[in-house]
Amino acid sequence: MESLYGSSTSLPSRRYQSDERIESQKSQQNEEENFYAACRAAYLTVFKTSLENIKDKEQLRLGEKMSPEEVNAVLRLADVNSSGKLDYNKFCSVFYNTCDQCVKMADEKMNANSRAKRQQFGSQIETSPERSPSPRTPRDGNTTPRKVETKSPRPSSARNYKATMCTVINMGPISARNSKLVEPNNLQEWQSSQLKGCFFLEDTSIISHHYKLQLPLKTTVYLTIKPLNLSKVEGKSSPWMSMDTALYILKENDGKGDPQLISFTEVRNKEAFVWKGDLGVGSYTLIPFTTGCRLTKKKKQNLKEAQLVYRNDREDLVLTPEFRSALSDMFDIIDLDGNGSLSLEEYNFFEMRTSGEKCDDDAWEVCKETFETKKNELTRKGFLDLNLMEANDREGDPSDLWVTLQSMGYNKALELTEACPFIIDVYAEKCKPRLSAVSLPSSTRQLQKVLCKSAILKGEAKPMEGYESVVIYTYKNDSRITSVIENKSDKKIMMQVNNDQSKNCVSSRGLSLFAVEVPAKSSTVSQHVMAVSERQEWFYNCIQSVLS
Repeated sequence: MESLYGSSTSLPSRRYQSDERIESQKSQQNEEENFYAACRAAYLTVFKTSLENIKDKEQLRLGEKMSPEEVNAVLRLADVNSSGKLDYNKFCSVFYNTCDQCVKMADEKMNANSRAKRQQFGSQIETSPERSPSPRTPRDGNTTPRKVETKSPRPSSARNYKATMCTVINMGPISARNSKLVEPNNLQEWQSSQLKGCFFLEDTSIISHHYKLQLPLKTTVYLTIKPLNLSKVEGKSSPWMSMDTALYILKENDGKGDPQLISFTEVRNKEAFVWKGDLGVGSYTLIPFTTGCRLTKKKKQNLKEAQLVYRNDREDLVLTPEFRSALSDMFDIIDLDGNGSLSLEEYNFFEMRTSGEKCDDDAWEVCKETFETKKNELTRKGFLDLNLMEANDREGDPSDLWVTLQSMGYNKALELTEACPFIIDVYAEKCKPRLSAVSLPSSTRQLQKVLCKSAILKGEAKPMEGYESVVIYTYKNDSRITSVIENKSDKKIMMQVNNDQSKNCVSSRGLSLFAVEVPAKSSTVSQHVMAVSERQEWFYNCIQSVLS
């Protein structure tokens, strides 16, 4: 395999790079945006600052520079030794004792302030704190969403704010509702195209494959997206089948400006979210979406690390049954067209996810010569053998194998906890739809624009009383509520969002109280909210305030 990349590096070993290398390939701008987004709420709440004067990360890591007088005062705390020099051992002891005292004081201060403690230092996708389900039962079987109510809270609650608004929505149990969109009776006669994909949980966002849909004729289209069930046990579903999904449809403008938002899936039919409508001739971009209310970072657990490989009686390395099962599921996820083998394009999506690099044509030819293929595509057995060769290259060291597993969303127990595979079906009445996966972007910038636009177009708009330059858009369907903040002023604003009075609700922010910064002349997604228990009513009560 030495010639695979024109060097002594083999195909699998080239794939597995350190996390630092993967991160370095992401744009600096996205890294900075994610960093500040994750910190801002905590600094605002705990330290009463919105990071106005923070220009780089070092200012957050380092304390204020000490003056010479302060340094001398610290040094005088430690005695000198017999030679008249600083007693270094004693100085270190004093230093560490002081650090411990500072930590203890800070901990006591945080414990005394329960609200500040709940901020978890602003992390937007910590494990969502599930609130206790509301004990209320539906009245008279009415399971439709109630009208949005917007009111001003008591003046005493807004003493530190320029303006405050409260939005209240009472939602019925989701499980009791029927789909409003009827599947066409002759759907089986329509031509169709199907592809798989996956949501991957990043540090501060969720990314997924993007798709291109091409239609040669104007036609009625029926779209569905739903989680992909990988369970091989009859009657048992994968644990992520309750994950929320959506699909946004954008019309491409031949490279002239941003694509135009056409529509998106709003109606739910069991696990699937569906859309039906007429689309004209041309190319469309399909962007999958999940709120992040359910696909969240899990709390760190003391999981026993699964064994990936072992040596048999002949001292040959062998994949454990558990690892083979995980790799087989992984193969099903990255086999986007579901034909049972991996094309170069499909394999490169996997490469980009796990190593940040692509496999070129020459390397792919060597791969096909080394591992089992079918019609120039890598088979399941070939994929398993490739990973076994990686273990052999490392003499049984599983470190690089774990890089791949964790990049694909697996934990140490080989459970898929930070990813959710899905499947998209496109049906067209009058022509054959062509669906292809085109990218796995590391940024969610385009998706965030689309989410804001959809809420502005279909949500209810309410300007904040006394601060009309700020408009709150609240969009709701049967399954979720999305709040978008529009700032029409020439200056950025800081908003505080309080969900403390909501019942049976979970926020995509993972917090009941948080802060949102909205740049001048722009819109920002405040949060997505869903029911914790779909069998019970859920009550959305959100107070949003412009901070003074």
